[in-house]
Amino acid sequence: MKVDLKLDTEAFFGKYNRNRSVAIYTLGCKVNQYETEAMLELFMAEGYEVVEQHEFADVYIINTCTVTSLSDKKSRQFMRRAKRLNPDGIVAVVGCYAQVSPDEVKEIEGVNLILGTNDRKKIVEFVNEISSVDQIVKVEDIMSVTEFEELEIENVQGRTRAFLKIQEGCNQYCSYCIIPYARGPIRSRQLDNIVSEAKRLEAHGFKELVLTGIHVASYGKDLGDVGLLDVLEAVHEIQGIERIRLSSVEPRLMTDVFLEGMANLPKVCNHFHMSLQSGSDTVLKRMNRKYDTEEYFAIIEKIREKLKDVAFTTDIIVGFPGESDKEFAETLAFVEKVGFSKTHVFKYSPREGTPAATMIDQVDPSVKNVRSQELIELTTRIENEYLRGYMGRELEVIFEKSIDSNNTGQFSIEGFTDNYIRVIADGDESYFGKVTKVKIIGSKSEILLGKVVPFNI
Repeated sequence: MKVDLKLDTEAFFGKYNRNRSVAIYTLGCKVNQYETEAMLELFMAEGYEVVEQHEFADVYIINTCTVTSLSDKKSRQFMRRAKRLNPDGIVAVVGCYAQVSPDEVKEIEGVNLILGTNDRKKIVEFVNEISSVDQIVKVEDIMSVTEFEELEIENVQGRTRAFLKIQEGCNQYCSYCIIPYARGPIRSRQLDNIVSEAKRLEAHGFKELVLTGIHVASYGKDLGDVGLLDVLEAVHEIQGIERIRLSSVEPRLMTDVFLEGMANLPKVCNHFHMSLQSGSDTVLKRMNRKYDTEEYFAIIEKIREKLKDVAFTTDIIVGFPGESDKEFAETLAFVEKVGFSKTHVFKYSPREGTPAATMIDQVDPSVKNVRSQELIELTTRIENEYLRGYMGRELEVIFEKSIDSNNTGQFSIEGFTDNYIRVIADGDESYFGKVTKVKIIGSKSEILLGKVVPFNI
């Protein structure tokens, strides 16, 4: 039988001489999203082609979260899915779950690299050194890490809003939270490096920056000579940046000095995500939160006096150990009193290694389900009332993308106000990245509907 050696050779070299490819799964918070972008740039700089999560790849990165047991489960599912997509591929597991549970990850068949929440800048080096049959663990003692790891983003394109990581770690040690053990002590990024990256992002066309970190309110406490207000002032001076948004902050950040300084920075968005976690003082104490409801509400009112149309979003945990019917009722009443524009409701999930996991009086799952549904119904009503307050008003929106909201093939544009209300209007890509005035004409399902004001076209 005659064999066409030319065709066989072309097939061989066509398969093995192409650029190596990488796909990445990201779970969890905005910090993880930022770190994913940074790691992808490292791979692209080494000539890797980036492909979609569901495609064949030579390397799969799973950037994990471990806030809840569900996060761990999803991380494990992604690890197994990656190996099914390419049994000969390299699977690298990084992030919080890998940091706190490396031994669990080691037991999952097909995992080749286990890397925690530090040394991500070396990930390409590690991947290039191993084969699909190796397994190496590069998880260090995160509690001994004292320097902020620089993971810069250089070339993100195609969007109007970018994340900018300014801080790492947390020293709060809330009794339910695993994150201090996954991320280590607070480390702040040098101000000059923050400004340099902000300028690069502005040069790529970004109009809005989201300053993110594990505990942004702690920025500068390890540096001594700068704080979060200094970051806001420095980024505010960058001419092309039109909005600066803060990720989740603690109520006690909002001192009189901080509020006075922020009030003089019009680019800072009138939206604050201030995690409440519970509206019961006794539950807050068991959670080791550093405030009570009286202090929290006083801060909310103080901010409302300073800033027009300010919006507050929050997180609340139901079913924390020992939560009684009376304590849950206190949470319902307090949520109604504050009037959040959006509330994220979570059912308590025990995390091994945290004090709350060993507390007595763990709440039955069925009770958590009932309380979660009741709180969601309340917060949905409050959110809808909040949105109706904007009917007929003109708001400034930065549009980001096109959507087919009714699955009709007729596309609209979607963006956000400075106080983080999602708005949909008729329009096209010519509006992307511009501050556009929109008249609100309706609302549906957590969204405002509007029309672009003609003289702003």
